[in-house]
Amino acid sequence: MAEAHESAGAVDNPDVPKGRKAFVPLENNPEVMTSLVHKLGLSPTLAFHDVWSIDDPEMLSFVPRPASALLLVFPVSKTYEISRIQEDNDKEVYEGKGAEEPVIWYKQTIRNACGLIGVLHAVSNGNSRGFVESGSDLDKLIKDATPLAPVERADLLYNSQALENAHQGAASAGQSNAPAAEDDIDLHYVCFVKDEKNNLWELDGRRKGPLNRGALGESEDVLSDKALDLGPRKFLAREAEAGGGELRFSLITLAPSFE
Repeated sequence: MAEAHESAGAVDNPDVPKGRKAFVPLENNPEVMTSLVHKLGLSPTLAFHDVWSIDDPEMLSFVPRPASALLLVFPVSKTYEISRIQEDNDKEVYEGKGAEEPVIWYKQTIRNACGLIGVLHAVSNGNSRGFVESGSDLDKLIKDATPLAPVERADLLYNSQALENAHQGAASAGQSNAPAAEDDIDLHYVCFVKDEKNNLWELDGRRKGPLNRGALGESEDVLSDKALDLGPRKFLAREAEAGGGELRFSLITLAPSFE
């Protein structure tokens, strides 16, 4: 998403240009996201769940653990864009590929597909990988994507009919009125996952590559206090420090299913 923002992004705009393939934006709804990943081939033993608070331990206790991934939806504000440009300015464009990558990162080249990219980051990395059913569309996609460099990997997603069909089904299943595929949207998805070496990664197809946000303890998942401090809470704090700013944030997590 995030195609609506122009002020800070005009200096360094990573958005997918108009004229490229566009998808109807996905609603940040755990039922919608769960249906999507199960259709693609993730085991039903994992599902997405709402995270109603990242500061109230009692509310967090309702979320099944361990949490494998977090999907944060946030507004692409001027404050965020200034921060993104500053951080990405001196970074090289990521060229990682192959089984030695600490995480699989997908560059976004489909307009309004940041929700889909976030979901793919969630199920392609960390312990979620062990729940991908053998021979499924998702299994094939991850295996085909792994040896490819980011540009070729993005082309694989762009041309995947299975992915497009699954996305279309999920986009039509939301509870709210979905925007049109070509609409400009100023909300964006980012995914947080923990790798095999206990590092927390911020995965965003709109950035230059994956971002290592720091080390977690072996027993700490992506909903642990430290992970929240290294990840989602920084987004909220940045807006608060800017004077209140944007507060349109929502969060879902991939964790064991209730069923």
